[in-house]
Amino acid sequence: MTDLKTNKVTKILYGIGFTFIIALIGYVLSLIPGVNHIGPLACAILLAIIFRQLFGYPEFFREGIEFSSKYLLRFAIILYGLKLNIGVIFTDGLGLLVKAAITIIFAILVTMFLSKAMKANPAISLLLGVGTGVCGAAAIAAVAPIIKSKEEDTAISIGLIALVGTLFSIIYTLILPLLPISNAHYGIWSGLSLHELAHVALAAEPAGEEALAMALLAKLGRVFLLVPLCFVLIYWMRHRKKGQAEEAKVSFPWFLLGFIAMSIVGTYVLGDWIPVSNGFLDSTDLITTFVLTSAMVGLGLNVNLKEVRSKAMRPLIAMLITSVLVSLLMYWVAGI
Repeated sequence: MTDLKTNKVTKILYGIGFTFIIALIGYVLSLIPGVNHIGPLACAILLAIIFRQLFGYPEFFREGIEFSSKYLLRFAIILYGLKLNIGVIFTDGLGLLVKAAITIIFAILVTMFLSKAMKANPAISLLLGVGTGVCGAAAIAAVAPIIKSKEEDTAISIGLIALVGTLFSIIYTLILPLLPISNAHYGIWSGLSLHELAHVALAAEPAGEEALAMALLAKLGRVFLLVPLCFVLIYWMRHRKKGQAEEAKVSFPWFLLGFIAMSIVGTYVLGDWIPVSNGFLDSTDLITTFVLTSAMVGLGLNVNLKEVRSKAMRPLIAMLITSVLVSLLMYWVAGI
């Protein structure tokens, strides 16, 4: 029995190490000029998908890969809470919080409406709607276990949201000189409409410090609303099929409590009660990104492209249309 447990632990460690190696390669690739716009998450998940198509699924590492895609993913979401400064939102961002709610509701409803009209995959469409409305890959990763998404669908959604978000952030920077708006207006617009936190920073930085500060504040409001959104989805999942309790049963996502706890620690404890250096915060941010990247590798290794083509195209079209409409709506809302 002890030998079996030891063998299982060894396999898990080897599998985790395997995801770490691909994540590291993805991280290094993301440092290359040009590729850095895509980011480490997208690089790593694309590498994992390519590996799966060329060499198949590495069965020896299965248990460790599953550990990465499930447990490391939840741990990364908990650490992600450090990025959320609740105090700033409550003191300076209450107005932006309302606008952020509009973004989320609009993105999800429009994506689901379009996907239904196009007969697209509902799980991928919902994940893309959440990713578009809230905060990209992190939001998709948090919501996926709640709606019981297949790992393959989760990986597809994360890959699509990262690539589309990168495309939109580049477009924003290109049209910036042509827009008749202030830097603050542009920053709020970027923060309310772009997909990932990294995409917001990429688009807002060329407009100056004021634009970047407003963009990040608006984006943090959307991240903050991830928690209540998850509870809404839990309620919806539990009540969508009356009379089929077992099929609709949803376990409580305890990692969200960790997300909230870490955001409280990052806001009120670190720096105020516990002195920390900028180096410590940068290291924590790096660890969070790397753990989340490793989890993305685990998801990417479960993608079989032969089965994906028929599932991803229609949700992608729905998300692209939604992203354009969100950008147009938020351009107006940001200026109010």
